[in-house]
Amino acid sequence: MKKRKPIKKYIAFLRGINVGGHHKVPMLELRKEMEKLKFENVVTLLNSGNIIFDAIADDVENLESKLSEHLEKSFGFPIPVILRSAEMINGFVIDKPFESVLVTKDIRLYVSFLRRDIETDLALPWLSDDKSYNIICKKYKTIFSILDLSLSQTPKAMGVLEKYYGKDITTRNWNTIKRIKEKI
Repeated sequence: MKKRKPIKKYIAFLRGINVGGHHKVPMLELRKEMEKLKFENVVTLLNSGNIIFDAIADDVENLESKLSEHLEKSFGFPIPVILRSAEMINGFVIDKPFESVLVTKDIRLYVSFLRRDIETDLALPWLSDDKSYNIICKKYKTIFSILDLSLSQTPKAMGVLEKYYGKDITTRNWNTIKRIKEKI
C-alpha cells in the first residue's frame, strides 16, 4: 500500500486581481480552478485574491509556478502567486509585529510578501523623508510596514518597496492577515 504524502495548509496571495475593475477574477471561479488542481478545503477571503487551501506538501516555488500558470491559462492574463504556509502566517500573528504601534484612523499596517528573498542595502527600520512610511522589519521574505496618512495624502509606499525589492511582491493590510489566521 502506497503511503500518502503529507497534506499541508497554504495561503496563496494573488497579485493584481480585481483592482479598479481590471483583471477580474470571480471568487467562485477561482475556487473551482483551485479544486481542478486537486487542492482541498479551498476558502477564498475577500475579493483581493487570498486563498486558503490544503495541498500535498511540496516545494513552495513549485506550487507557486503551478498555480500561477494554471490561473493564467484559465483567466487569460498573468496572475502572480505568492505562497506562505499556515504555520508562517500563524507565527506572524503570534509575534505581534505591530504591537507597539498606536493605531489611529490614519495609520495603516501592511504586510508585503516577496516571492524571492531579496537582500538590499536598505537599512531597517527605514523611515521616509516625510516620515509617512516606515518599514519596520523584514523576515522570511516578508516586509512589515506602517503608513501614516495624516502625514502624506500621496503615499509612495509601493514605489519604495518596488525600488528596493522588485515587483514580485504583493501587499495586504494587517487586518486581512489576522482574518486569514482566524480561518486557518
